[in-house]
Amino acid sequence: MIHLKSADEIARIAAAGHVVARVLDAIRDAVRPGVTTGDLDALAGKIIRESGAEPSFLGYGSPPYPACICVSVDDEVVHGIPGSRVLEEGSIVSIDVGAFLDGFHADAARTFAVGRIPAEAAHLVRITEEAFWKGFDMARTDCRMGDVSAAIQAHVEQAGYSVVRSLTGHGIGRALHEEPDVPNFGHAGRGLRLTGGLVFALEPMVNRGGHPVRISPDGWTVVTADGSLSAHYENTLAVLPDGPRILTA
Repeated sequence: MIHLKSADEIARIAAAGHVVARVLDAIRDAVRPGVTTGDLDALAGKIIRESGAEPSFLGYGSPPYPACICVSVDDEVVHGIPGSRVLEEGSIVSIDVGAFLDGFHADAARTFAVGRIPAEAAHLVRITEEAFWKGFDMARTDCRMGDVSAAIQAHVEQAGYSVVRSLTGHGIGRALHEEPDVPNFGHAGRGLRLTGGLVFALEPMVNRGGHPVRISPDGWTVVTADGSLSAHYENTLAVLPDGPRILTA
């Protein structure tokens, strides 16, 4: 069942989203060659807890996710487990952050450059962010979910890349993952009619190669099946009568 949020609930999600945004800003400044993925996780956990929130991801799922954030490098699409891995010059790293505050979750992700990166990697990161905004522009009460999905897919595929199809965005609120699913591919004019009070995490996951992915032996890390680079851009947003609003800013 889809739960439409009240103005008060949206404000609470936005408060959690402010924590998420603070974490991503700090990590943007911390990402550099020589830093470990575990260092980034420790920084995120410190900021989340000092803000009075809890990490949404820690202990989530089965097997329980063992860290505060997801840190996915190069061909890792999402759900990379941080640890002793050292970031190297030229890599790209996707950081996914969730915070739980006052009974509500918020969720956002960014892909950052580690030092100087190749032009093709920078282009992938840029197209992924642009695809998010193409979808965001369609998150209006006169549109359907297929309009959002189709806008993302078209922008990505026009650039020669592919959207991951086995993973989607999601509704969010009192639970980290709620209905509806939010695909990054689809047909305009189809799907759920968007309604004021709908809150969801919109998150294009874009591969430089094909769209198939596989799960690593750790049970969490999703990687591209062909070893190609992948980028990720996500915000939690609310559909409102006067247009969409980002809640993780």
